[in-house]
Amino acid sequence: MDSGSDPRHSVCGIVPPHLLQRIARAEQDAGENGAEQDAGENGAEHDARASGAEHDAAARTLAISRQAARGREVRAVRTRRAGLTGPATGSHTGPATGSSTGSTTGPATDPATDPAPGSAPGLIPPHLQQRLRGPLRGGELSPDAALRAERARREGVSAAGPAAAAESATPHRSIHDAQHGTALPGTLVRAEGQEPTGDASADEAYDGLGATWELFHQAFSRNSLDDAGMELLATVHYGEDFQNAFWDGEQMIFGDGDGQYFRSFTSAVDVIGHELTHGVVQFTAGLIYVAQPGALHESIADCFGAMVTQRLLGQSAEEADWLIGEGLFTERVQGVALRSMKAPGTAYDDPVLGKDPQPDSMARYADLPHDEENDNGGVHINSGIPNRAFYLAATGIGGATHEGAGPIWYDALTRGGLPKDADFRTFAAATLAAAAQRHGEGSAPHRAVEEAWRTVGVLDAPPEAADPGEPVEQDDPGEPVGRVGPVAAVEGVGPVGEAVCWLDRLCPECGAMPEGEGAEDPRVPCWRCGAVRDQVPPSAPESPGGA
Repeated sequence: MDSGSDPRHSVCGIVPPHLLQRIARAEQDAGENGAEQDAGENGAEHDARASGAEHDAAARTLAISRQAARGREVRAVRTRRAGLTGPATGSHTGPATGSSTGSTTGPATDPATDPAPGSAPGLIPPHLQQRLRGPLRGGELSPDAALRAERARREGVSAAGPAAAAESATPHRSIHDAQHGTALPGTLVRAEGQEPTGDASADEAYDGLGATWELFHQAFSRNSLDDAGMELLATVHYGEDFQNAFWDGEQMIFGDGDGQYFRSFTSAVDVIGHELTHGVVQFTAGLIYVAQPGALHESIADCFGAMVTQRLLGQSAEEADWLIGEGLFTERVQGVALRSMKAPGTAYDDPVLGKDPQPDSMARYADLPHDEENDNGGVHINSGIPNRAFYLAATGIGGATHEGAGPIWYDALTRGGLPKDADFRTFAAATLAAAAQRHGEGSAPHRAVEEAWRTVGVLDAPPEAADPGEPVEQDDPGEPVGRVGPVAAVEGVGPVGEAVCWLDRLCPECGAMPEGEGAEDPRVPCWRCGAVRDQVPPSAPESPGGA
């Protein structure tokens, strides 16, 4: 199967594929025109933006990304399931289009970090593996727990969990230089605690990894991406004019940009925060990267990337500009950023890049095919909808985002129960539950979150208040007199005034729903407690004028 068309093999890059495709087409057209111009002008120079094979950076970026993506799922599973805290001795290898000094062809194996039997994907499904293992004996750890305990032992962390070592947790960063090749991780140029190198990309990456680690640790008590002290590893100067930055399942990768459309991707700290948050999603909800779950994947990364920037600048939600990737575009691009969370669809409008296609509400949702050509169902496009909901919630709650809306979104992502294929409504419900748990149902933060999702059309507008129900007029005095009104309509029993409320069919003694032959007859004893319904009639509703 061609991995380029398979959502499972997608690289979560900060620059969406549809932008790179537009640039690649423009470069191809410009190259053809340039060749004709060269032939007509006997080799005269023309605009570097309109050159051919020497300036096909976007096409190379797309090709390398597809190759790198083939191993992403394997690396993600290896990192998540085997308990790796980063490459040990050696490294994994990217697409064979370059090389780096100091890299080897694969990670060193260690029995302590290799997946336990049955913990990795395979032919035998997990429920059968669990049955074959049988119930755990007293004091016995599950394979996953045993791996976490072993990793904790090697790191000097209490096996009781990350909370036990939260106070003393520190980041573990390592920055490598690919030297414009694609073998990973490249040559180590700066380890944790070392002085700046003087290489702007390496030092920006080091600082950005630290700022992201601090946000998750200090605001959300999370110890690195996996909440167990995982090493933050990054490679700079990746590829030749590489126009992207991405999380590959194990580490961060930064291109230098082409200088025509994009600057260095280490220059925007929200980009670093965004990409590392893909790692947090990987270790928590594990949202699939297609359609609405994929758009949530992208949106959550934008939310925490924005919080990294706002926290560094000391901004409140109201003061922030809510731009993602501000400063990445060169001066020749007509745009301010890759995305605007405050006003999706307004970040750029450029002759080559086109107009920002992000919708700001479900009324403009882009229902696209689930393939690479269409951004896996528009994951970078439809993310504008939950992005705006987060902006509205954050400004509605007020104050610092990482103290207001941020913890609510973090709880929704990490507390468990969020399915991998969660859609917008499912995630909205999770944020409402988190807001209610933190602040109380009906509290100001809870109302702000609810109103945000309603504004973008993910949640329906609240129903208009209905008048008190009137008794249903019955021709047959043997049938129960029930209530009609809002409850009957909400429960789907029928339009107001056309149905008996299902509540009046319940047993008045134990509340059981009638079952079995003749159960609808109020003279038939309840199957659970034996009470006869017509001997204990339901209370009639009060008339508008009182008793």
